[in-house]
Formats: sequence, C-alpha cells, structure tokens
Amino acid sequence: MDRFDAMQAFARVVEAGSFTKAAETLHMSKTTVTQLVQQLEARLRVRLLNRTTRKVNVTADGAAYYARVVRLLADMDDAESSLPGVATVPSGRLRIDVPSPFARHILVPALPDFHRRYPDIQIDMGVSDRIVDIIDENVDCVVRGGELLDQSLMARKLADLQLGVFAAPAYLAREGTPVHPRELEDSHHRVVGFLWARTGKPVPYALHNDRETLQIKGRHVLAVDDGNAYLAAGLAGMGVLWLPRYMSAAHEERGELVPLFPGWQLQSMPLYLAYPPNRHISRKLRVFIDWVIELMASANVVH
Repeated sequence: MDRFDAMQAFARVVEAGSFTKAAETLHMSKTTVTQLVQQLEARLRVRLLNRTTRKVNVTADGAAYYARVVRLLADMDDAESSLPGVATVPSGRLRIDVPSPFARHILVPALPDFHRRYPDIQIDMGVSDRIVDIIDENVDCVVRGGELLDQSLMARKLADLQLGVFAAPAYLAREGTPVHPRELEDSHHRVVGFLWARTGKPVPYALHNDRETLQIKGRHVLAVDDGNAYLAAGLAGMGVLWLPRYMSAAHEERGELVPLFPGWQLQSMPLYLAYPPNRHISRKLRVFIDWVIELMASANVVH
C-alpha cells in the first residue's frame, strides 16, 4: 500500500461523501479507492468511515485523522514545491463555476494571460447563476455575488461591486423617465426581474440618499435566472435594470443604457471566491485564486 495514495483517497472520500465521486476526481477506479481506504483502516486498526447504501460518513476517529491528513498533504506539497531542483509548474484539471456575466465580461477575456502563465492547467468552467454544491459536484472553487449563506466554506472577498439603476433609451421613450424610485412600485413602469437561486424569486433592492432609504422591488412582465439574459432583456427595453458597473459601463458609453435616479445609491454587492473547507489546496487551485485576486485588483469593477 502506498500510504500517500491511501491518505489522499481517504481525504477525498471524506470530502465527496462518496467512493464513486472520490474516484472520479482522483482519476482512479472505485475499486482502487475502496481498497486503498480498506488497507489504511487495516493498517491503523480503526474504522475511519461508516458506509451505508446512500452515504459515507466519517467516524469520530476518522474525523480526527482527516484533520491531520489534510495538513500533512499540504505540508508535503509545500515541501516538494520549495525544492529548487523540482519542476514546480502547476498542472492538471481545475473545475470552477462562475456567474455568466462575470465569465463574459471579466474572467474569460483575461484567461489568455492565465494560460500563458500556467499552460499545463486545464480549466473546466461551469457558467451559471445557480447555487453549486461544491463538495457533491466536485468543484474546486466558485465565484459568487452576494453574502455567502454556507458559512462552512472558505472564502476570499474579491470586490464590493457598485450597482446602479438603468434603462434602455427605447424603454424611456415609450414609458417616460422615472424621477423617483417609488415610481417603479406604483405606476406603469416595469423592471426586469432577476430570479435569485436561493429563493427562485425576485428580491427588493435597497436605495438610499441623504434623507431616506427605500426597498424597491418593482413590477415585472419578465423575470430570468441568468445574468446575461437579464442584461439582454434590459437592452431590449423590457424594463428597468439593477446592474453592477462592470456590466453597464460599455453600454453606457455607447448610449445603450441610461443611468437613473441621480443622488440615489444602491447597497454594494460583495463578490467572493469560495472553496471547500479543510481540503488540501492544490498548487493549481492556489495559483488560480492568487491570479483572480490580482485580476480583480486591476479590474475597474467597483466604480
């Protein structure tokens, strides 16, 4: 038994909650992963995992051992990387999931730089605005806007996105220009609804000026669950939009969107990069996280 392979297999089973999913991410057969864990348990003479037909759960001894194993795997990776004679170019497959507007406007246009730096890393990118189960879906990291509900995840804040309220000239020519946010609630005006993954429903937006704070939801004839479709609907004149500045800037410059309600501000939206807790952070994930943080520091996304 290779103790390193066995510990790595055990750690991955704990994280994935399944021998099958662990085998997929390790590019091993399920039989091999099962045998490695069984050999590890036999060597330690303790049961590390409780197996049922539906789920694999870690025992108390297994949880304590897992905490030590994760640190050991990280130390081994750091030790190997620190040797001057060892090739330290990160390589392998990296699975990420990001919102569709972030992918289109920021991440994908910058990826040639990442590939130039790390040509041996293969990125498999899910592009969606849904909530992804990082562990069950074997995703290395996600980028998400809004406060993180899963407090167990490790997270790095990338930015506080500044939001604005906009409408297309065609919409304003047809419906008139609202001068106060309340007009979106009690008149003929319409917004484009965004269906948040957490609730499946549109949520109010908080606007404030020097005198008052309002919660505005608005009425819609169209609601979507994808950021790019949301922007397209606004550009087509389907209603008023609430957008991060990185999505609106180019369209403002071309006159395709008009900012509304001068003197009013929207609460900023935090943008996070999150990854599984306690998992051994591979070099390929580590360099990707550092690169995204560098990218966001240089990108004009908060004004």
